[in-house]
Amino acid sequence: MEKTKEHIVKVGCDRGLCHQAVGRQDRQLNTYDWLADVPGNMETTDLVEVQFKHTRKGYYHNVNNLDLKKGDIVAVEANPGHDIGVVTLTGRLVNLQVKKANLKSADDIKRIYRIARETDLQKCREAKAREHSTMIESRKIAKGLGLDMKIGDVEYQGDGNKAIFYYIADERVDFRQLIKDLAAAFHVRIEMKQIGARQEAGRIGGTGPCGRELCCATWMKNFSSVSTNAARFQDISLNPQKLAGMCAKLKCCLNYEVDDYVEAGKRLPGKDVILQTQDADYYLFKSDILAGLVTYSTDKNLAANLETITAERAKTIIEMNRNGEKPLTLEEDGSKKTEMKQHVDLAGGDISRFDKSKKKKKKKKPSTRQDNNKGNTHKGHAAE
Repeated sequence: MEKTKEHIVKVGCDRGLCHQAVGRQDRQLNTYDWLADVPGNMETTDLVEVQFKHTRKGYYHNVNNLDLKKGDIVAVEANPGHDIGVVTLTGRLVNLQVKKANLKSADDIKRIYRIARETDLQKCREAKAREHSTMIESRKIAKGLGLDMKIGDVEYQGDGNKAIFYYIADERVDFRQLIKDLAAAFHVRIEMKQIGARQEAGRIGGTGPCGRELCCATWMKNFSSVSTNAARFQDISLNPQKLAGMCAKLKCCLNYEVDDYVEAGKRLPGKDVILQTQDADYYLFKSDILAGLVTYSTDKNLAANLETITAERAKTIIEMNRNGEKPLTLEEDGSKKTEMKQHVDLAGGDISRFDKSKKKKKKKKPSTRQDNNKGNTHKGHAAE
């Protein structure tokens, strides 16, 4: 039996591969709608999530009961005029997104007018084409006024009647004269919006040192403070160049696993505890927090006679020292060493084996010289 397109889509939805849930994946802060193929999901609410340039999102009422799906381009209510955005979420999950957005009042939720027409799209493209030149010119105007601020991005409204200027400033900036100059230069309504360095990195996007897209540009909406204590708990070297992200601030991912390291660190012995044996005194040299292994040295400041044991063994020796007992060595039975799991360095092998080996061609000696020599030799013999 020949499978129709509807049949294939239905089977895909049953397997959790619903095309309506995935939608367009080229947009930042994309949300997977896992309720898209649930019957009655669209009827639960008329709220729709619409995304504009980069990470700016808004929530609107579908008062006209339009059949909207993820990826549809719509014209929405704005102040003044209208704006053009892309539908990124519909149905029951929008209510949860509205709670996360912490909207101050119901007036922030406006209406969806219609699905964008060709004239709307043409006007929107013309407005977007002026954004880069407007940003460059606005930076010159701000510099001429002597304002200590950086205009990082400019976003025109879909109808071209308003422009949002995103800026970064360490201190309070009086930009009243700047607004007048920008309005006179570009003949649009001006809105100034201050953002932080993390929000700017999310708007610009990019790839982090881990090889993945930036978290602030893909899924992270709320930014929590990051301190160097998170690096200390995880025993990470306090190197500013390695701890800083694309925004020149501490990486947000330092907070991801810090709770696990704190819990695992509670199971390790104290750093200032000295282990006493019949042979010598041992000082803590380093520790593997997640593996639960500690390495001790006989010298307080140098790596001398290093011995690696488990945290349980270290606590046992500490308890023995408190009772006035000293074990023969740090090991369990005095001879058998603690087995450690060796981490395999995948990049430590011979990587050059993937390169194409270039074989050098051996240069052949010209045969003419050999023939001539042979001929001369024969002639010489003949002459003799």
